[in-house]
Amino acid sequence: MTSAFDSPEDPDDLTTVRVDQFLAHPPAKVWRALTEPELIAQWLMPADFRLEVGHRYTMTSFPRPNTNFSGTVEAEVLAFEPGRMLSLRWADASAADAADWTITWTLEPEGRGTRLFLVHEGFDPDDPAQMMARKIMGSGWRTHIMDALQNVVGHL
Repeated sequence: MTSAFDSPEDPDDLTTVRVDQFLAHPPAKVWRALTEPELIAQWLMPADFRLEVGHRYTMTSFPRPNTNFSGTVEAEVLAFEPGRMLSLRWADASAADAADWTITWTLEPEGRGTRLFLVHEGFDPDDPAQMMARKIMGSGWRTHIMDALQNVVGHL
């Protein structure tokens, strides 16, 4: 079986962050955590998310001046396959920031759990602030966010 994550992390690809995480929970529970607004708020940020292609919503967090992050993400649902894949566009609400990213989650059943793949693409390797954002977000996705997601799914 091939996956959307067949290419391993390429340390020379500064445009993308890839995360491969096993969660000891069935895909249906992981999918709920990725797509239900009250659950998204528990592991990521509050959002008026709706599982509908073209739906635009915002998420608010703390500004990070060292990465030019205003604290507000304008997001849009680009595509989804129920229970399997969710692709989102994230852009900083600040007109001064060039961040325009695609976040794609792919779920694959594995034993009694789920192999969860995250591909966060669109970083500009020529922009020092975006490279700082890539470093911070890459680490955050792999640790804080996956831990928080695992915790939320574990309580479903």
